[in-house]
Amino acid sequence: MDIPFVLRGISGLVSVDLARNERAEVVGTPEGSEGFPTCDATVDYPARGYSGVLGWIQLVRSDDNASGGREFEIDPLDFLGELPHPFCWIGLEPHLFDAPSRSPRTDMDWAAHSFLCVPDGGDDDVVEAHALLGFSWGFRVRDKQVELVEPMLLTADDWDQHLRTLASRYPAWRFPSGFRQA
Repeated sequence: MDIPFVLRGISGLVSVDLARNERAEVVGTPEGSEGFPTCDATVDYPARGYSGVLGWIQLVRSDDNASGGREFEIDPLDFLGELPHPFCWIGLEPHLFDAPSRSPRTDMDWAAHSFLCVPDGGDDDVVEAHALLGFSWGFRVRDKQVELVEPMLLTADDWDQHLRTLASRYPAWRFPSGFRQA
Protein backbone atom coordinates (compact mmCIF):
# COMPACT_ATOMS: atom_id res chain seq x y z
CA MET A 1 0.00 0.00 0.00
CA ASP A 2 1.33 3.45 -0.94
CA ILE A 3 0.22 6.57 0.95
CA PRO A 4 1.15 9.97 -0.51
CA PHE A 5 1.53 13.05 1.70
CA VAL A 6 2.64 16.66 1.46
CA LEU A 7 4.59 18.45 4.19
CA ARG A 8 5.98 21.99 3.87
CA GLY A 9 4.98 21.94 0.20
CA ILE A 10 7.16 18.88 -0.48
CA SER A 11 5.57 15.61 -1.64
CA GLY A 12 6.41 12.38 0.13
CA LEU A 13 5.32 8.75 -0.01
CA VAL A 14 4.95 6.01 2.57
CA SER A 15 5.11 2.44 1.25
CA VAL A 16 3.70 -0.24 3.55
CA ASP A 17 4.57 -3.91 3.15
CA LEU A 18 2.97 -6.59 5.31
CA ALA A 19 4.41 -10.09 4.95
CA ARG A 20 4.77 -13.32 6.89
CA ASN A 21 7.83 -13.75 9.05
CA GLU A 22 9.61 -16.53 7.18
CA ARG A 23 12.98 -16.34 8.96
CA ALA A 24 12.86 -15.34 12.61
CA GLU A 25 16.64 -15.13 12.93
CA VAL A 26 16.83 -12.53 10.13
CA VAL A 27 14.30 -10.14 11.70
CA GLY A 28 15.41 -10.73 15.31
CA THR A 29 12.31 -12.48 16.60
CA PRO A 30 12.19 -15.58 18.81
CA GLU A 31 12.23 -19.08 17.42
CA GLY A 32 8.66 -20.14 16.66
CA SER A 33 7.56 -16.69 15.46
CA GLU A 34 7.47 -17.80 11.84
CA GLY A 35 4.09 -17.15 10.23
CA PHE A 36 3.38 -14.02 12.26
CA PRO A 37 3.47 -10.68 10.41
CA THR A 38 6.31 -8.32 9.67
CA CYS A 39 5.35 -4.77 8.83
CA ASP A 40 7.74 -2.48 6.97
CA ALA A 41 6.73 1.12 6.28
CA THR A 42 9.33 3.10 4.39
CA VAL A 43 9.26 6.85 3.92
CA ASP A 44 10.39 8.59 0.75
CA TYR A 45 10.61 12.30 1.59
CA PRO A 46 13.29 14.45 -0.08
CA ALA A 47 13.57 17.14 2.63
CA ARG A 48 16.88 17.06 4.48
CA GLY A 49 18.22 18.31 7.75
CA TYR A 50 15.77 19.51 10.36
CA SER A 51 13.01 19.84 7.74
CA GLY A 52 13.16 16.11 7.10
CA VAL A 53 12.82 14.81 10.67
CA LEU A 54 9.76 12.59 11.03
CA GLY A 55 8.68 9.97 13.54
CA TRP A 56 6.38 7.00 13.85
CA ILE A 57 3.94 6.67 16.75
CA GLN A 58 2.34 3.26 17.10
CA LEU A 59 -0.45 2.17 19.40
CA VAL A 60 -1.57 -1.44 19.82
CA ARG A 61 -4.77 -3.11 20.99
CA SER A 62 -4.32 -6.77 21.85
CA ASP A 63 -6.25 -9.33 23.83
CA ASP A 64 -3.19 -9.71 26.06
CA ASN A 65 -2.47 -6.02 26.74
CA ALA A 66 -3.17 -4.31 30.08
CA SER A 67 -6.79 -3.50 29.13
CA GLY A 68 -7.50 -7.01 27.83
CA GLY A 69 -7.97 -5.71 24.30
CA ARG A 70 -10.48 -2.96 25.14
CA GLU A 71 -8.08 -0.04 24.51
CA PHE A 72 -5.11 0.91 22.37
CA GLU A 73 -1.87 1.40 24.27
CA ILE A 74 1.51 2.96 23.39
CA ASP A 75 3.77 0.44 21.65
CA PRO A 76 7.37 1.37 22.52
CA LEU A 77 10.43 -0.64 21.55
CA ASP A 78 10.90 -2.47 24.83
CA PHE A 79 14.60 -3.06 24.29
CA LEU A 80 15.19 0.73 24.34
CA GLY A 81 13.67 1.13 27.80
CA GLU A 82 11.48 4.07 28.83
CA LEU A 83 11.76 6.92 26.32
CA PRO A 84 10.99 10.62 26.94
CA HIS A 85 9.17 10.87 23.58
CA PRO A 86 6.28 9.02 21.90
CA PHE A 87 8.14 7.76 18.82
CA CYS A 88 9.03 4.15 18.19
CA TRP A 89 11.18 5.24 15.21
CA ILE A 90 12.43 8.77 14.47
CA GLY A 91 14.84 10.41 12.04
CA LEU A 92 15.25 11.31 8.39
CA GLU A 93 12.94 9.06 6.37
CA PRO A 94 12.33 6.83 9.41
CA HIS A 95 11.60 3.20 8.64
CA LEU A 96 8.84 1.66 10.76
CA PHE A 97 9.49 -2.03 11.39
CA ASP A 98 7.54 -4.38 13.62
CA ALA A 99 7.36 -8.15 13.90
CA PRO A 100 4.98 -9.11 16.71
CA SER A 101 4.54 -12.72 17.78
CA ARG A 102 3.10 -14.71 20.65
CA SER A 103 3.92 -18.01 22.28
CA PRO A 104 1.96 -20.08 22.87
CA ARG A 105 -0.34 -19.48 19.89
CA THR A 106 -3.61 -18.97 21.72
CA ASP A 107 -6.62 -17.39 20.03
CA MET A 108 -6.23 -13.64 20.02
CA ASP A 109 -6.70 -10.40 18.07
CA TRP A 110 -3.84 -7.90 17.68
CA ALA A 111 -4.21 -4.53 15.91
CA ALA A 112 -1.78 -1.66 15.41
CA HIS A 113 -2.47 1.96 14.52
CA SER A 114 0.71 3.45 13.04
CA PHE A 115 0.98 7.21 12.46
CA LEU A 116 3.68 9.16 10.67
CA CYS A 117 4.21 12.42 12.56
CA VAL A 118 6.32 15.53 12.41
CA PRO A 119 7.80 16.78 15.70
CA ASP A 120 7.67 20.54 16.11
CA GLY A 121 8.99 22.76 18.88
CA GLY A 122 6.38 25.20 20.09
CA ASP A 123 6.89 28.81 21.13
CA ASP A 124 6.32 27.93 24.77
CA ASP A 125 8.95 25.15 25.02
CA VAL A 126 6.30 22.45 24.54
CA VAL A 127 7.05 19.95 21.81
CA GLU A 128 4.25 18.90 19.49
CA ALA A 129 3.73 15.79 17.39
CA HIS A 130 1.52 16.50 14.37
CA ALA A 131 0.15 13.40 12.63
CA LEU A 132 0.45 13.39 8.83
CA LEU A 133 -1.17 10.04 8.03
CA GLY A 134 -1.94 6.68 9.54
CA PHE A 135 -2.63 3.07 8.73
CA SER A 136 -3.83 0.01 10.63
CA TRP A 137 -2.58 -3.56 10.39
CA GLY A 138 -2.42 -6.66 12.54
CA PHE A 139 -3.09 -10.34 12.95
CA ARG A 140 -5.52 -12.89 14.40
CA VAL A 141 -4.72 -16.30 15.83
CA ARG A 142 -7.40 -18.98 15.59
CA ASP A 143 -6.69 -22.66 16.33
CA LYS A 144 -2.93 -21.85 16.30
CA GLN A 145 -3.18 -20.49 12.74
CA VAL A 146 -2.07 -16.89 12.12
CA GLU A 147 -4.18 -14.73 9.80
CA LEU A 148 -2.67 -11.42 8.71
CA VAL A 149 -4.89 -8.33 8.77
CA GLU A 150 -3.97 -6.26 5.73
CA PRO A 151 -3.08 -2.56 6.11
CA MET A 152 -5.87 -0.02 5.78
CA LEU A 153 -5.78 3.77 5.78
CA LEU A 154 -6.74 5.51 9.00
CA THR A 155 -8.47 8.87 9.21
CA ALA A 156 -7.80 11.98 11.28
CA ASP A 157 -10.70 10.85 13.50
CA ASP A 158 -8.77 7.64 14.24
CA TRP A 159 -5.78 9.76 15.34
CA ASP A 160 -8.02 11.93 17.50
CA GLN A 161 -9.28 8.85 19.38
CA HIS A 162 -5.73 8.31 20.69
CA LEU A 163 -5.03 11.86 21.88
CA ARG A 164 -6.05 11.27 25.49
CA THR A 165 -3.81 8.19 25.75
CA LEU A 166 -0.86 10.04 24.22
CA ALA A 167 -1.32 13.15 26.38
CA SER A 168 -1.53 11.15 29.61
CA ARG A 169 1.62 9.14 28.81
CA TYR A 170 3.62 12.16 27.53
CA PRO A 171 2.40 15.24 29.47
CA ALA A 172 5.30 17.41 28.23
CA TRP A 173 4.11 16.90 24.66
CA ARG A 174 1.16 18.34 22.75
CA PHE A 175 -0.73 16.24 20.19
CA PRO A 176 -2.87 18.46 17.93
CA SER A 177 -6.05 16.92 16.58
CA GLY A 178 -6.47 16.00 12.94
CA PHE A 179 -3.86 15.38 10.29
CA ARG A 180 -1.47 18.22 9.46
CA GLN A 181 -2.15 19.61 6.02
CA ALA A 182 0.75 20.62 3.76
